[in-house]
Amino acid sequence: MVRVGVIGCGNIGGVHAVVLNDIKQVRICALADIRLERAEEYSARFTAGKAKAYESMENMLEKEELDVVHICTPHYCHVPMAAAALKKGLHVFMEKPPAISREQFEELLMISGQSSGRLGICFQNRYNETTKKVNELLTQGTLGRIKGGRAFVTWHRDASYYTESGWRGKLETEGGGALINQSIHALDLLLSWLGKPVRTEGSMSNHHLKGIVEVEDTLEAYMAFTEGAEPVSASFYATTAYAMDAPVFLELACEKGFIRLEGNSVWYQTEGQEEPVVWKAKKTSLPGKTYWGGGHEACIRDFYDCLETGKACFNDLASVQNTFYTMMDIYDSARNEGR
Repeated sequence: MVRVGVIGCGNIGGVHAVVLNDIKQVRICALADIRLERAEEYSARFTAGKAKAYESMENMLEKEELDVVHICTPHYCHVPMAAAALKKGLHVFMEKPPAISREQFEELLMISGQSSGRLGICFQNRYNETTKKVNELLTQGTLGRIKGGRAFVTWHRDASYYTESGWRGKLETEGGGALINQSIHALDLLLSWLGKPVRTEGSMSNHHLKGIVEVEDTLEAYMAFTEGAEPVSASFYATTAYAMDAPVFLELACEKGFIRLEGNSVWYQTEGQEEPVVWKAKKTSLPGKTYWGGGHEACIRDFYDCLETGKACFNDLASVQNTFYTMMDIYDSARNEGR
């Protein structure tokens, strides 16, 4: 039996707990939150009171014999908590982002490389059925070379989303806004298909929450992957100032057609087709935001399968390195006004 502790008993911690309860070889033994009553409530809700509740990760790690910890805490806690668990030889499954600074990421690389524990990062949209369909279409090769891509994330976050959290909206604790929090998954998918940029430029603004948050509510970026005779580039746009949480839109322009992903549907068209083919993913009741897939279960299950079999982890730290550094390059450009 794999003994698991969940750190952070907010909304995303609940998603992890639901999935963990459905994995036969796993048992949630401990829950930690700085608000002890939340950990106690989660223990009652998800484990019938069997999991011990703690008000700190330190107490939990000191008193419990655990195999794995899930880190579902605010962004700024991710690396310090992951580092503490990895130094004890525990396996760690951590929510995004993997870090909020280059220095944090480098620290995590070093510590994870020295630990006997394995580290997985929750990039669950890699497991969406729509993502798998796009990968399948690209593997077939009938669309030819990818010439470019674009992504749009247009969601709504009001003032209370930030002011009631105690950490969101602050650069020191969130690390950024619409890019690092809401649209990092869309960036991750775009880069999985296009590769590593050779040049990035970005700009960002705060349109609808001036004086309330320090971070951006809107960001746009240009990424060049090859330049010269056959350039490959991508356009990226993310905002939390829209009126609703619209499905994420991703598109790849190819030599012989295109692929377009929006919500639970994929459109694709190749040369010789008069109309695009529309493919729809089956509706699911799996945990996760309904407007952006339900890949959490598959992502978490895959991590435990890797622990059991010893196979390489699809979401290890190396696999998210390109996404993280590209994100930081975009932020650097935006903060230096495109320079």
